[in-house]
Amino acid sequence: MSDASNESDDRVRLAFVCVQNAGRSQMATAFAERERERRGLEDRVEILTGGTHPAEAVHDEVVAVMREAGFDLTERTPREISSAELRSCDAVATMGCSTLELGDAETTVDVRDWALPDPDGEDTARVLEIRDEVERRVVALFDDLFSAD
Repeated sequence: MSDASNESDDRVRLAFVCVQNAGRSQMATAFAERERERRGLEDRVEILTGGTHPAEAVHDEVVAVMREAGFDLTERTPREISSAELRSCDAVATMGCSTLELGDAETTVDVRDWALPDPDGEDTARVLEIRDEVERRVVALFDDLFSAD
């Protein structure tokens, strides 16, 4: 295929966002990266993550439960995500705590508010429940967006 515009049209940009980018959105990003690889979509799917007021580090309890699921989040750093980045996405999943300002992009960006509880400071059993729900939602998002592929 020589037409680069057709190739770029096939690309999908996803973002996973919460206020601190230290818990739910980091879990979602890790699961999305795995799902992208499992489905062979590495060349088609770009994954962003960020927060409106990022924390200094990923929450310890999140690092621990994600390690149990085979992910190492120790080197991940919460980052701020801009409105421009969000407007460039095809789909944005917020975790229920975000104060996103997308402006007129709400008509073009598929925004999904997952309304998940914050794992920060929760006991391990609760963080595991949140992790498992994040994983279910990420898989469902990929099923929804890529089921016709």
